[in-house]
Amino acid sequence: MLKDKIILITGSSSGIGAATARLAKKYGATPILHGKTESKELKNLAKELNCEYIFCDVVDKITVESEVQRILKKVKKIDILVNSAGIALSEEFLESTDEVWLDVFKTNVLGTTHFCQAVIPQMQKNKYGRIVNISSIKGYPVTSGGAAYSASKASIITITASLAKQFAPYIAVNAVAPGYTDTPMSLTRTSGKAMEKAKTSLVERVGRPEEIAEVILFLASDKASFITGQTILVDGGYSISGK
Repeated sequence: MLKDKIILITGSSSGIGAATARLAKKYGATPILHGKTESKELKNLAKELNCEYIFCDVVDKITVESEVQRILKKVKKIDILVNSAGIALSEEFLESTDEVWLDVFKTNVLGTTHFCQAVIPQMQKNKYGRIVNISSIKGYPVTSGGAAYSASKASIITITASLAKQFAPYIAVNAVAPGYTDTPMSLTRTSGKAMEKAKTSLVERVGRPEEIAEVILFLASDKASFITGQTILVDGGYSISGK
């Protein structure tokens, strides 16, 4: 499905990003991993998949640009960009500080923006590109949660549509909005009570990272060549369960 494609996946040390990298390799793509630091998890996954990796804080625009240019000298092109890096802080709204809001928006919104700005010019040059951003069910008014995180993920939906309009027809830009998914970040920030609530979805369980990865890679493939500017909600029917 992705034979000979080169795919850069941010935030791919674990969770949905790592699952996407493994599945991309299975589908014939050459993954490039990314982590905030040169962690053991990042290096081990790169060894497992026999692929390149970069590491930088997505907030640092200059370093993002430098790392993208460095890897482009090795691989010559990036066909697909998956923006999976993100953070979730769960402070109560009335107690949340400006620093919390800024940290969330810098990582989730500016981080996505920085990688798009770094990668899109060479996609334009090649007249081909696929970008898949990661939003969240919390970007929609169907779940309760941290206001800063929810607002940042709603922004991703808007940015996705905006970039799709601006860079058509050669670059398709879409997003995936996962529901409750069994990832380290979800387990860290989500209470057991909330995870039980997640099981009230129509499929009566939380999602697996591999299930989200399948949708990401479909949108990244030429099988989705007539889809752009869309955000696909992948939540097991939680948003319409009415429970």
